[in-house]
Amino acid sequence: MASLAGASKIALRDVRQVFRVRAAGDRAAHEFVALDGLDLDVREGEILTLVGPSGCGKSTVLDLVSGLSTPTAGAVEIDGRPVSGPGLDRGVVFQQYTLLPWRTALGNIEFALEAVGGRRKAERRRVAHEYLELVGLTDFADRYPHELSGGMKQRVAIARSLSYQPEVLLMDEPFGALDAQTRERLQEELVQIWRRTGTTIVFITHDIEEAVFLGQRVAVMSTRPGKVVEIINVVLDRTSGDADIRSTAEFAAYRHQIWGHLRQPAPAYRAEVHRVA
Repeated sequence: MASLAGASKIALRDVRQVFRVRAAGDRAAHEFVALDGLDLDVREGEILTLVGPSGCGKSTVLDLVSGLSTPTAGAVEIDGRPVSGPGLDRGVVFQQYTLLPWRTALGNIEFALEAVGGRRKAERRRVAHEYLELVGLTDFADRYPHELSGGMKQRVAIARSLSYQPEVLLMDEPFGALDAQTRERLQEELVQIWRRTGTTIVFITHDIEEAVFLGQRVAVMSTRPGKVVEIINVVLDRTSGDADIRSTAEFAAYRHQIWGHLRQPAPAYRAEVHRVA
């Protein structure tokens, strides 16, 4: 993998992640190698998309960066400091909206600010309104989750994660459950939000077109045990107004390039499946 220029906001170095699993009826546990020798740098202020086959460990990478998991071996750092657990410098958006059903759209954002602390109620409300406006939901502030569409719920989840101004936003297939039209619209809105906030974003997806559209760079992962096999710099003209870059020859070329990497057969690997007492 080619060396990367520029300052790293997030760095994963020779990361290995092994889980202990136990099959039904088996008294002994086995080691399941999810990641092995994974190296990745995420530059400050960029959108990096991470794409790979199902089960390659994409979400495991996100868990490590978020601090929800600790690597078996290797290092995970943010700004040169080891990740030792979850922190307010990172926000996470999952595929499921995880909104509180008894709180309005505004109230869900206020809840995040309440958890962080340090603001009076009036200030929390002002900030919550500000981030609802950012995602285009000012007129839906008093709606409860069951009164919102799937796309609206995900906008609220994004606004909630951005409201306490994390330095890094981690997104785990957040648009995967949405219909195609809503998905494309939210992709476009996410790019606009990123331009306005400058937040570093790591976006996990299995969709190649989504990876190309959103990413300034696309990190391609191998099959399990996962590692980054290629990083592709995406250079597209996003200044042409209403033109759909998804229909350009350049976009198709990036899609073909990534698909070519994903179609490569997995290298021979001797699985480390050990019985563990």
